[in-house]
Amino acid sequence: MKIGDRVRVKTALSVFHHPEHKGKSFDISGLEGEIVRVHTDWNGRPISPNYPYEVRFTPKFVTHLGDHEIESVG
Repeated sequence: MKIGDRVRVKTALSVFHHPEHKGKSFDISGLEGEIVRVHTDWNGRPISPNYPYEVRFTPKFVTHLGDHEIESVG
């Protein structure tokens, strides 16, 4: 997967930082978003993050996800 790809959350996944549900558990399974960044290096050094995909669902809601949590759409 690369920047610009549309993805869908394929697992049951609760987050607590959704802007419309602050501080409360919110299940994002089934939500679709766009990969806006893939974290592969930090200050020029290669890294191997657990959740490398930064996915934007709405202008105010972005979260980091891993391969096991998302699938390509279309």
